[in-house]
Amino acid sequence: MKRVLILEPYYGGSHKSFLKGLQETVPAEFALLTLPARKWKMRMQLSAYWFVQEIMRYDVQQRFFDTVLCSTFVDVAALRSILSQIDDWNQSAKIITYFHENQFAYPSQKEAPDIRQFSALNMSTALASDLCIFNSGYNMESFLRAIQSFLKKASDMKPLNLVEVIRKKSIILYPGMDYSGIDRISVKFKKKKSDVPTIVWNHRWEHDKGPELLFEALYIIQEKGIPFHLIVLGQSFGFSPECFHEAAERLSEEIVHFSYAKSFSEYAELLCHGDVIVSTARHEFFGISIVEGVRAGCYPLLPNDLSYPELYQDEFLYEPGKLAGKLCNFLLQPVQLSCEDIQKLTEPFAWECCGKQYEECLLEP
Repeated sequence: MKRVLILEPYYGGSHKSFLKGLQETVPAEFALLTLPARKWKMRMQLSAYWFVQEIMRYDVQQRFFDTVLCSTFVDVAALRSILSQIDDWNQSAKIITYFHENQFAYPSQKEAPDIRQFSALNMSTALASDLCIFNSGYNMESFLRAIQSFLKKASDMKPLNLVEVIRKKSIILYPGMDYSGIDRISVKFKKKKSDVPTIVWNHRWEHDKGPELLFEALYIIQEKGIPFHLIVLGQSFGFSPECFHEAAERLSEEIVHFSYAKSFSEYAELLCHGDVIVSTARHEFFGISIVEGVRAGCYPLLPNDLSYPELYQDEFLYEPGKLAGKLCNFLLQPVQLSCEDIQKLTEPFAWECCGKQYEECLLEP
């Protein structure tokens, strides 16, 4: 059986869920080296050295791997350089990087003086990898466009054809998803058009998810006197945007739930109570939380931007500044997704559908 070493310095959230599903789906012997999901800048700078140190703790006969799978928080150029100096390391091991995100396209709340350093690390990681897997076409194309712009700054080092080098070894593979938990709970709910539809927003409570755009739209709807219920999920941190505190007061009559779910079962049950799920993201490389909501039966309303146009038809998309109008229309005439609609929108991302592609990438020479 082929042996695969997974190196994940940011082991939490969607990264953790993805790796769990991957190990359950691909028929290989896996070894997993991880670090907790925090201090991402330090992870990018130093995790490669830590991983090599941990690999050296393995017995010599256990150090042979056919494939190494990294996330973008690993400096693969540094990793590959150090591993090349180890005599009992399999120098022909294929090194793959899975791009859940890229630092070039990640919107900073304020311009960070060191951001170019981390973007450049993503670029050198792609160059040092044998294969780059992106979780959406938007992720890949935004990355390559940004590299092209970045290279223009090197006016005295032309021509650099790094974009084509990376493109030739890059593919798009949507992240596999396990719907069993949502499906188990959704069968208990018989979806019907409610007299008062419920709006769901289930994203991290951070600036890049655009929460103020949601609440601005809801205040407009509230002023129009159109009734709605509201479920706000997602993880909050020590310094959540102020708009959440204001919304908790101004929308107190509409709020059904306004916090992180204590368990996945509670999360899934709340999704199943929803009628429409909204994104206001300024940054989204795929959008797992939206797919989860759709699987639970929610109608998606999403920006006509980022990864969304790649994954959803025009009827589910809205233009900048048009969210309030789209939501008003939905609340006045709710649309219920059929079972066929739900299958069509979510099944392509199920592990059962995409697992074979991952198996080929990881296990074939």
